[in-house]
Amino acid sequence: MLSLKKSLDILKKTDALLEGHFVLSSGLHSSKYIQCAKLLSFPYLAEKICKSLANKIKKKYKKIDLILAPAMGGVVIGYEIGKLLKKETIFCERVNGKFKLRRGFSIKKGARVLIIEDVITTGKSSLECVKLINKANAKLLGFASIIDRSTKKSLKIKNGIISHLKIDVPTFTAKQLPQDLKSIPITIPGSRFIK
Repeated sequence: MLSLKKSLDILKKTDALLEGHFVLSSGLHSSKYIQCAKLLSFPYLAEKICKSLANKIKKKYKKIDLILAPAMGGVVIGYEIGKLLKKETIFCERVNGKFKLRRGFSIKKGARVLIIEDVITTGKSSLECVKLINKANAKLLGFASIIDRSTKKSLKIKNGIISHLKIDVPTFTAKQLPQDLKSIPITIPGSRFIK
């Protein structure tokens, strides 16, 4: 198992852990952003983290039929975990602001589906994926992510999240920004708001 220190070292080494003033995909503000795409751009470093997450998933879920990942952030981690667990892995993508299955992907009725993301803060994207699972009359097993940065206040998911790493980073609404964060220019690094 990879230690917290080694995991954080890998995130820093790959420039995946950023500091500044960020607006997350959830709309919340934060002084830290975890850009897992940077981590996953170094597969030989990300491999240890992916194996750790895959092992945790194997311990919790004995039967998985399908892995569903939301685009963009979940695509690569979904693929890597699917490869390690030897499971079919598909992704959904936004069409006119709503997640859809495209490219010939489908979810079979009764399939046991695990949702995998790179980072979970509020769980908003994951819950949008749940709608696709419900529409297919399939079964949601749960949620997994490289990083769980949710708080009891921010998390909309009621099931537990399996994560490689739980990081506690405060998030704020635009109305409750601390003074030090207000003085830093805003960066919006996610893909949810791309037109």
